[in-house]
Amino acid sequence: MSAPNLLGKAGEDAAADYLISQGYAICDRNWRKNRLELDIVASKDGVLVFVEVKTRQNTDFREPHEAVDWKKIRHIVVAADAYIKLHDIEADVRFDIIDVVGTKGQFRITHIEDAFDSPIFT
Repeated sequence: MSAPNLLGKAGEDAAADYLISQGYAICDRNWRKNRLELDIVASKDGVLVFVEVKTRQNTDFREPHEAVDWKKIRHIVVAADAYIKLHDIEADVRFDIIDVVGTKGQFRITHIEDAFDSPIFT
């Protein structure tokens, strides 16, 4: 596995551990269907939360969440819709982003709740 992939995996592990520590239940990680992908699907207080994890070694260029543009948002929303339909889920939905910055074992985690809205789920 390449260094960026190892960093990304470590970042997703740290994000999942963080969510668990905050009382979230992890429903799925790295869920895939065809070309669709969701990093983390979690739930808390009856809300289904789709979490996009962005991991970087530093923020010299920009904050990790700034890489989530409208194309990525559209991809996440379509994947979330497929997930909900496949699992026949009826719940409130939220889209979060978790920024993970640093190196394994020394990450700084920033959780952005309700990072964006989707007209499909309003």
